[in-house]
Amino acid sequence: MELTYSVQLDSGAKYIARGEDSLSLKTNDMCIIRKDFYLDYGKIVQIKGEFNPETFKEELPKIQRKADFHDKSKAHENIMRAKSAFRTTDKFVEQLKLPMKLLNAHYTFDKKLITIQFTAEGRVDFRELVKQLTQTLNTRVELRQIGVRDETAICGGLGVCGQELCCSRFLKGFASINVKMAKDQDLSLNPSSISGICGRLKCCLKYEHEGYKELEKAMPKRGEMCDTPDGRGRIIDRNLLSKMVTVRFESKGQDSFHVDELTLGKDMKQAPKKSETYQERTRPNKGQKPREGQNKSKGQKPREGQNKPKGQKPKNAQNKPKGQKNQNESGDEQKNQNKGKKKQNQGGQKFSQKNRRPNRNNGPKNKSGEDKTVKTQQPQK
Repeated sequence: MELTYSVQLDSGAKYIARGEDSLSLKTNDMCIIRKDFYLDYGKIVQIKGEFNPETFKEELPKIQRKADFHDKSKAHENIMRAKSAFRTTDKFVEQLKLPMKLLNAHYTFDKKLITIQFTAEGRVDFRELVKQLTQTLNTRVELRQIGVRDETAICGGLGVCGQELCCSRFLKGFASINVKMAKDQDLSLNPSSISGICGRLKCCLKYEHEGYKELEKAMPKRGEMCDTPDGRGRIIDRNLLSKMVTVRFESKGQDSFHVDELTLGKDMKQAPKKSETYQERTRPNKGQKPREGQNKSKGQKPREGQNKPKGQKPKNAQNKPKGQKNQNESGDEQKNQNKGKKKQNQGGQKFSQKNRRPNRNNGPKNKSGEDKTVKTQQPQK
């Protein structure tokens, strides 16, 4: 029967390998693994369980044997040789001025391959570097670029919680994490509090995200109005775990209540009507006629004695039946008619003066009495 094991190399890289149960391998045992065209040396970190070929699409590396004393001494020599190769690579990077940060170098057990891991902000053209390393080290060279999170997982460290980093302890892959997860958990969006050692959002934000989403369904949102035993107020803060809510009252002051003590939404009592103020009594709504003594809005004619806006005529305060006119109104109409006739006469005179053909002999004259008209000579036939 074959089992699956999680194997870690001296460079920090991890992968899954399979091996016979008869090898009786345990955690922290060193072993020799056949992978592709070379042999590798690594430590068993975890025993996964029985090997099932249907769950793995690709062929897994196979553990050949448990490492003995000679294998360990040879692996130690490879580690020292990898350190010298790392220093050589660092010199070539400085000469070529490549924007990359080297992390580690790893020799395989049979020295057929050396793997160098590095980080960079963008893509790096390292073809010239590979040529120089191949000529210098006389072996096959593989440069592998990894991300910032993978770098932190390889280097390891302690988190804010005081425990070993999740990425270097048990995480197999990195799930997508966004700021919305921090908002759903009512966390402060200060980068120093929601970011990890790698500078990215903490992986642990995803662990309790689903639980917080369930708790939020039964909690009111900030800014909602609610009724409390002490009166009506607005919600300014809340705690999802303890289900406590902080309410600020309309009459100033604030207090904390449990969610079960609040009345929200449609269940709220209607607020009592406010007493009409002087402005509400004097300002009518749109479409309503103002009462006596009430200021009229724009477009309405004021009564007698009121300040009338420009272009509007005063109106008598008495209500008159239809078909009857006041004496003042009849007098005003006659005056308006007389004014209209005068304007018509003046307009007719102007019109006639404009259309009248000017007389050449009666043209405008200067102060001296000389005629301003210019005599034009007719062309001879």
